[in-house]
Amino acid sequence: MTRIHFSRKQLCIPYGLFLALFVVIPMLLILFYAFTEESDGAITFTFANFLNFFTSKAKLSTLLMSFTIAIISTALCLIIAYPVAYILARSRLKKRHVLLMLFVLPMWINFVLRITALRELLDLIGLLGTQNYLNTLIGMVYDFLPFMILPLYTTLEKLDNSYLEAAADLGGNQFTVFAKITFPLSMPGVISGVTMVFMPSMTNYVVSDTLSNFNITILGKLIDEYFTTYNNWHMGSMISIILLVVIFLTMLVTGGFRDSKQEARGANLW
Repeated sequence: MTRIHFSRKQLCIPYGLFLALFVVIPMLLILFYAFTEESDGAITFTFANFLNFFTSKAKLSTLLMSFTIAIISTALCLIIAYPVAYILARSRLKKRHVLLMLFVLPMWINFVLRITALRELLDLIGLLGTQNYLNTLIGMVYDFLPFMILPLYTTLEKLDNSYLEAAADLGGNQFTVFAKITFPLSMPGVISGVTMVFMPSMTNYVVSDTLSNFNITILGKLIDEYFTTYNNWHMGSMISIILLVVIFLTMLVTGGFRDSKQEARGANLW
């Protein structure tokens, strides 16, 4: 009986095919549409879509609106999630994982159902239709808060207590230990959570449409309109490329591309 042997390189073939079919080829198509235009049946190379975006006040205001909503939503998620994750991670409760599950439980419910339920709640208390920006922020925080809690909890739970004990032995009070040891060591979780919240907040137009009665337009909605309503794949692709660049720069600034080296940093913090 002949045995079939596979090398490690051969095992990478399915993954390479997947990347080629569902990542590389679609990206090339988007680039093609973004820098071309169709006139009289002929396709020509052009930068008109790029110039049109940055010379249009409406599109720039949409970009600014998306950026503002994403920043505020991310900041609110971080402010709420960090104390929750810290208390859960440092708690001595044996069933703290059950408490963590309660925060993750809404993610098991269908997204549209959750947002619709939140819409009904806002309507019940009289906010729907009157506080469009506030409602959108509430929806973003409600939807993405678990994505901030989970990485923070995972990072804080794995902190080496010896660093904290050493800092306390050297005379550090609780605030000093937290500021110089705990928070710096939890930065990988912070960066991961910020990345997971910030990027979707710029594109999740279902939340803004549902909770603002279509009065707020973010980049995700603008892309959808150009692809579906206006049937303008060229402009839609250009906006997609610009959004991709914004996401890339955000990850570059927050350090999303760098490997976390908690132990090496923690040994030199104090």
